[in-house]
Amino acid sequence: MITTSLERAARALQGGALVAIPTETVYGLAADARNEAAVLSIYAVKGRPSNHPVIVHIAEVDQLDEWAINIPTWARALAETFWPGPLTLILPRAAHVGDWITGGQESVGVRAPDHALTLALLRESGLGVAAPSANRFGSLSPTSAAAVLEELGEYLDPAEDLILDGGECEIGVESTIVSCLGSAPSILRLGAITAEQVAVVSGLNVVAVDPSVRAPGTLAQHYSPRAHVCMEVNEKCEAIIALADVDTPLGMVRLASPDTAAQYAHELYAAMREADHRGYTCIAVIPPSGEGIAAAVRDRITRASA
Repeated sequence: MITTSLERAARALQGGALVAIPTETVYGLAADARNEAAVLSIYAVKGRPSNHPVIVHIAEVDQLDEWAINIPTWARALAETFWPGPLTLILPRAAHVGDWITGGQESVGVRAPDHALTLALLRESGLGVAAPSANRFGSLSPTSAAAVLEELGEYLDPAEDLILDGGECEIGVESTIVSCLGSAPSILRLGAITAEQVAVVSGLNVVAVDPSVRAPGTLAQHYSPRAHVCMEVNEKCEAIIALADVDTPLGMVRLASPDTAAQYAHELYAAMREADHRGYTCIAVIPPSGEGIAAAVRDRITRASA
């Protein structure tokens, strides 16, 4: 099921199968975004609610107009500046974009991932692909092909579906999601692209989130391991994930000791998955301070602990 063959993966997508794809953020579970049956298979494999939208992945900024309409000039500037990269734009959907993509909303999320193998796959297949994270709904996003197999192997069709192995994901947490539906940008999900960067490129102040817009990864509980996650050490914790300058309490196992917030993001999901491998029931995950990617890491830890 795991392959490195670009041609095989492209044929699978064109034939309506599912292909787990590497990106710079996390692995996604991809299907031809115009193929309703194929996209609905993503929902079935993930156990994802039907009203929860998925993101369309494209290879080129020029393809944006195939999926969205009434694109503000400042939104196009964001795409031209940050794509390929960890930024998803929420825009009014084009006429052909089905409810199976948007969760019944009149908007669609689009991004161009910054991973050479997946960009080559998108060009080879000629498709835009729907690709939410390659996990069961609400659980840890995978950051390696082996983690995808562990997470979804029993749900995928071994005769049709594939996992394209592109190595470990560079960033390790999901993309920033920016709503472009109003007169100014709003951040729906934190990621590696910051609100400050969005403001500089768009020339606009980032405004408060419109709660009526549904977007991936915004539920209170999400990105959760089986182990209970505590954001501070207590007597029930068996292991700890924290920056290297945080001491390991006596009797606890150290799962990760990142030196920076960026390294923390890269290691977070793999370390929480390791806690599950070891059968721990409670782990301490101490959030990093600061802005930028540190804020995104805190967001994921907070949701995991909910």
